[in-house]
Formats: sequence, C-alpha cells, structure tokens
Amino acid sequence: MMDKKPPKPAPRRIFQERLKITALPLYFEGFLLVKRSECQEYKHYWTELRGTTLFFYSDKKSPTYVDKLDIIDLTCLTDQNSTEKNCAKFTLVLPKEEVQLKTENAESGEEWRGFILTVTELSVPLHVSLLPGQVIRLQEVLEREKRRRIETERIPSSAIEKEQEPTEDYVDVLNPMPVMPRIKHYKVMSVGKNYTIELEKPVTLPNLFSVIDYFMKETRGNLRPFIYSTDERLETKGFPV
Repeated sequence: MMDKKPPKPAPRRIFQERLKITALPLYFEGFLLVKRSECQEYKHYWTELRGTTLFFYSDKKSPTYVDKLDIIDLTCLTDQNSTEKNCAKFTLVLPKEEVQLKTENAESGEEWRGFILTVTELSVPLHVSLLPGQVIRLQEVLEREKRRRIETERIPSSAIEKEQEPTEDYVDVLNPMPVMPRIKHYKVMSVGKNYTIELEKPVTLPNLFSVIDYFMKETRGNLRPFIYSTDERLETKGFPV
C-alpha cells in the first residue's frame, strides 16, 4: 500500500544532480502511476513537473530520469471513474497519444490536476478542490511559467535548457521570506473535542487557538496564520510579518 502522507522532496544532493540534466523550473513533484499508450500496465514513478514537461524517475533518489513527457500541447485532461477507494485517475489527451495517470489519494490527484492545467492553460483552474494555500501556490507557478515563456522567446534555442535556475520547493501556516511569503500546508484533524496536527509525531490540542499558539512557539514566530482575501488580493492579518 502506498504512503498517503504528502511526499517529501528529493534529497538536495539528488536535486543538484538533476540540475545537470535540465534547468527547467521545478513546480511540483510526487509519486504517480503512469500508463502510456504502448504499455499494458501502470508503472510507478517519482515524477517532477518542470516547466511543461513531466520527468519520470524510477524512485525518489534516482539522479537521472527514465522517461519524460512534454505536455505543452495538452488537448484536454479528462477524469476517469475509479473503482479503487481513495485514489484519482485521469487521462492526458495529447496530439499523438493519451497517457493515463493515477495518484495515491484524491487530494494528490487534485494537486496534480491543478498544476498540470495551470502550466498548460496558463490560468489557474476554477474546478479543482484545493485549499487556499494550494491555490496561492498555483498562482505563484502561473506567474513563474509566464515569465519563463517570455524569457524563452527572447533567447536562442540552444540556451533554452539554461534559461532559469529552478528552486527546490515542495511547499500550505505562512512562512515569511525576505522577498515574499511562502505557504506551507499542515493537516489539522478534528478528533472528538480536540484537534490533532498530523506531524511525524502527531500533536493533539484542545482547540484551534492552541494549534496557532503551538506553531508560533515551536517555530519562534516563523510560521504565522494567514487570511485569504476574496477580493483578488492576498493579505496577512492579525500577525505582523
């Protein structure tokens, strides 16, 4: 059975090795089950979405990819009904082939759909079920991809692979950075009258105020809650940044 916790990013050493292969910006990564048109069964890959290309690795620690798929000409993304409990299946319809993807859980499926549609359609999809922090990540990726394409048009084709150095983000509590805030997502479950933060060692607290206090104290104020504004502006309130 596959792990249902959010996957951690590849180790930094492996990340640096992969930079020698491509400098396309890393937008999202995680496990995917992939079935291409010439295959009979799904294959399990650690997958990176870099620019508008999916890179497939045999496992998280492999420095080189075993296959890749350019999705810039994606025609559509169609959902498939799955008889399997708590997983998501969808098909990438491309001009020359159809590729079936399956994720380890429904939440991961929504994230992959969101990121793939954002970079191929150059807009944040409205029909995906994501948390506010995840939507903010899509908006950030959208701006990065727009800039990347503008820069790509300005440089010779021989230099396209080197146009932009990617960042090693796998990031949804607000983490202030020198230039702009980063969003990190933690799952908090309501258990009876208490709330449990799903960490490596779960922490159970009596109320949501205690959850906020826990993050503030344990991170010395580096992680702060945010309020997502609905008037197309993102604001942080209640805590100084």
